[in-house]
Amino acid sequence: MHVMIINGSPRVEKYSNTDKIIAAFAEGLSEAGATFEKHAVSRKESWPVILEAYTENTEIVIALPLFVENIPGLLLEFLETLPVKDKATRVSFILQGGFAEASQLECGKTFLEKLPDYLGVSYGGTLIKGDNFGIRVAKADEAKKITKPYKEMGKSFAGNNGFQQEKVKKFAGPDYLSLPNRVLCSLLFKTLAKKKFAEVSMEWGCTVPLDHRPWEQ
Repeated sequence: MHVMIINGSPRVEKYSNTDKIIAAFAEGLSEAGATFEKHAVSRKESWPVILEAYTENTEIVIALPLFVENIPGLLLEFLETLPVKDKATRVSFILQGGFAEASQLECGKTFLEKLPDYLGVSYGGTLIKGDNFGIRVAKADEAKKITKPYKEMGKSFAGNNGFQQEKVKKFAGPDYLSLPNRVLCSLLFKTLAKKKFAEVSMEWGCTVPLDHRPWEQ
């Protein structure tokens, strides 16, 4: 199996959580004996190369982030340039986001389920998972731990000729967190997570508190 993977994030690879997920997924593909090639729509000058590869390949995975229930506009612009192919081409998706509950990704998943028909290709399924917000700011060991499940799904994809529904459903996690977990998450975001966000923002050059409200002065 040879898989063409497209990073549909508008962020360049260095700042892309999706890129880190793709790297883990591709590692799993390789360990299962598959080959792959990676492309990113964030660099528009590379679109002609991606279009040519899309035309030549029949096993395609598009990975993308969901930004508050919206597919990235840059990816939609790119998709409009794709030629119509036939059912011999299969397009699958990896949809990731920052929210932990799988239900937060259902809107995007519904859109992606319909997209292959517009492109004239077969639909290979959508792997969804949330709670990925901190990958690109985590230390290397922690980031690898977060993305390891994607490596296992890469192995499964290559070994089983695509995504298997039972594994995809289990991988997505709970549609909604339990009440105790929701309370715990609320406390964490008000304490430890808030402190971490403040530290990261300072590293990125932020000079005012994240909750600064100048309009109230």
